[in-house]
Amino acid sequence: MRILVGGGARSGKSAFALGLARRLGPRRVYVATGKAVDLEMAARIARHAKERGADFRTVEAPLGLVEALRGIEGADVVVVDCVTFWLSNLLLRGDSEEEVLGQVERLAGTLREKPFHAILVTNEVGMGVVPDTPLGRAFRDVAGRAHQAIARAVDEVYFGALGMMVRLRPQPLAVVAP
Repeated sequence: MRILVGGGARSGKSAFALGLARRLGPRRVYVATGKAVDLEMAARIARHAKERGADFRTVEAPLGLVEALRGIEGADVVVVDCVTFWLSNLLLRGDSEEEVLGQVERLAGTLREKPFHAILVTNEVGMGVVPDTPLGRAFRDVAGRAHQAIARAVDEVYFGALGMMVRLRPQPLAVVAP
């Protein structure tokens, strides 16, 4: 099973994804894509680690997400948190939109090949104002295109807003317990 969990900031998507993972199997891996670039981000990362507890093995993959997933063996379920951090890391490294979307296609292919359940967490960034910088607009555009490609490659899609999770796929639409 491949699952995409998206939504706004602080919508409950990470907690929802961890809850799903706990129901999908006891051998869990958490793939972290964020980087501690400052003290505030380091504190966020530490808080996330504490919240998920010791029942997840953590793999750090701010850039090499596909390679990290290919290297995971013996897991029942893998949570990737989050896709948008990974995309921004690739853009900030200097990858072009085409290169980033190529990595997204490699990600989708890897998810189809691996025997574990995969839950990808991502931030919906296309519902706000148009960013005022070229990099901001490039990020918004690549995230939107990446989300479309990933949504086509997964079995289930959930969207979080206002503390609620809505299942978009499979039909019918349904509000699910957070």
